[in-house]
Amino acid sequence: MIVPMAEKQIAPYGSWPSPITTELITQNVVRLGQTAVDPDGDAVYWEEARPAEGGRHVVVRWAPGGEPEALTPPPYNVRSRVHEYGGGAFWVSRGELFFVNFDDQRIYRQTAGEAPHPITPPNVDLRYADGVVDWQRARIICVREDHTVAGGEPLNALVGVALGGGDEGGEILVMGDSFYASPRLSPDGNHLAWLAWNHPQMPWQGTELWVGAVDGDGRVTDRHLVAGGPDESLFQPEWGPEGAGALYFISDRSGWWNLYRQPLAAGAEAEAVALLPREREFGLPQWQFGRQSYGLTAGGALICLYLEQGEWRMAMLAPAGPGGELTPMVLPYNELSHLAVGADSVAVVAGGPAELPALLRIDLKTQQVAVLRRAGELPLDAGTFSLPEEIAFPTGDGERAYAYYYPPHNPHYQGPAEEKPPLLVMSHGGPTSRTPSHLQLRIQFWTSRGFAVLDVNYRGSTGYGRAYRQKLDGQWGLVDVEDCIAGARYLIERGDVDPERLAIRGGSAGGYTTLCALTFHDFFHAGASYFGVSDLEALTRETHKFESRYLDSLVGPYPEMQELYRQRSPVHFVEQLSCPIIFFQGLEDAVVPTAQAELMVDALRRQGLPVAYLPFAGEQHGFRRAETIRRALEAELYFYSRIFGFEPADEIEPVTIENLPE
Repeated sequence: MIVPMAEKQIAPYGSWPSPITTELITQNVVRLGQTAVDPDGDAVYWEEARPAEGGRHVVVRWAPGGEPEALTPPPYNVRSRVHEYGGGAFWVSRGELFFVNFDDQRIYRQTAGEAPHPITPPNVDLRYADGVVDWQRARIICVREDHTVAGGEPLNALVGVALGGGDEGGEILVMGDSFYASPRLSPDGNHLAWLAWNHPQMPWQGTELWVGAVDGDGRVTDRHLVAGGPDESLFQPEWGPEGAGALYFISDRSGWWNLYRQPLAAGAEAEAVALLPREREFGLPQWQFGRQSYGLTAGGALICLYLEQGEWRMAMLAPAGPGGELTPMVLPYNELSHLAVGADSVAVVAGGPAELPALLRIDLKTQQVAVLRRAGELPLDAGTFSLPEEIAFPTGDGERAYAYYYPPHNPHYQGPAEEKPPLLVMSHGGPTSRTPSHLQLRIQFWTSRGFAVLDVNYRGSTGYGRAYRQKLDGQWGLVDVEDCIAGARYLIERGDVDPERLAIRGGSAGGYTTLCALTFHDFFHAGASYFGVSDLEALTRETHKFESRYLDSLVGPYPEMQELYRQRSPVHFVEQLSCPIIFFQGLEDAVVPTAQAELMVDALRRQGLPVAYLPFAGEQHGFRRAETIRRALEAELYFYSRIFGFEPADEIEPVTIENLPE
């Protein structure tokens, strides 16, 4: 029950005691990820990341009549490092589990009741992801990234890995392109479909869908291009109930990621048919493998997710083809992800503004919905949480940008009448990504203590069509920053926040947006960079293969536009900074190397500006360990308390802030 306003205690914003502690965030919550429904049964499998176990990723199984059971025992950690972001690290067939272990990147096979055993060779720098079992030829077809190549980039290919194991690490089936994803074997095992793309394209810019015949020796022959090109993004090819007669896929050729069906009958020249042509997003940016937003049932129906007006929805198209009838599948959630469709059931991760994500199973025969796993059991009611307001606000060039605004909220406290709350602007990573609106405890951590939060989907974010996504092309560090500032100004003009206490924070690409906002604009009063980019040239030279040409579109080709890279790099303009910054960095980060933070910290020290730096051993890109997450959140709160002049209710280990005047 929400406490009436008259019963609330008055305390300065930022100082409110909160039940949303860092222990609650890390000890009682897991992150739900990839899901799968066993095609040969009703069992549901999923991956969950457990901060309390050092960030270990575990595969869990549920079968009818039973309870969820963790399959992968310690020390196995189910994570792939292909493209560094991984995904698609496990797959299931005939009741057997296959997974990639993080520490050695080997594929392991696990039969029910038995211990996992490796089927790829040890001590070789080969990485695997996104597999499908080819029982006919006793192998797995998957993406492999070969880091044994001397003097150059890793080699990506589609390979066949023998189920019985071997020393070769897989037979190359398809190679020659920079990247591969989504190998999908036709039901009869005689055709293979896959996605490919080449530098400098990213998969949300230009991809190709290929199909090849699989001959008696298992080789992929007679390859031909089905769809795609440098200006068309494709996502999730799937064989339909027609077998090798048709392929389904998602394309943004219309300006929106929509569903298509491509006939493949012999000699047919038929074009792909748009199944649900709408200004809605049915697809996702392929940062990770194994993501799905639709699937086909045994009866020929298509279950799909799509993003509409900031909320994810689910629907059924039956039959799965032109003329099929679309039936909404209404669920009381606004964020849906990690869809997996079985013969007669659906698994999906669903969350709401006041409810943590949960894994649902929907029986398509009875329409019954069962919760298989919750991300956490919170000892809090819905009245504890700040609910997001989706706002659209004016920004540069007469355009509009989008964000979720979370006002400060605590059932037991309110701020003084003469005071307005400090604002924390959040810039998401990617930058080709979006921020969701389901319950995020790391946002509620701030709002429950008296901060207002603005979570920005700046121009370049996904969810609003290809044109909006492309508005960041050549403009990274400009329009994203402009939108963060415009959103804050919009709230100031509405009278929601204190214009003298404005902070901005972000991680990875969001860290770059944060540093650009603080360096090139005199607007914010403090900031926090989590493994953020400060030197674009260094990033281009040092980062991993997947993103090594990403900046060609976001900034411009390098080295041809070297001077522009320098002009957009905050590390070269530290003399323009005038406010305190705190930095957080994983020391094993292969995406944004440690030097990106340390160069900036050293420059701030030389400038005599207030700066704090917290490096974390054992952390990669994105923090996964409970102790790291706790320390970072508490340190950031302590930092703002010193800058904005409030006393936090929490007992926090102090942070060394260099050059901070007493």
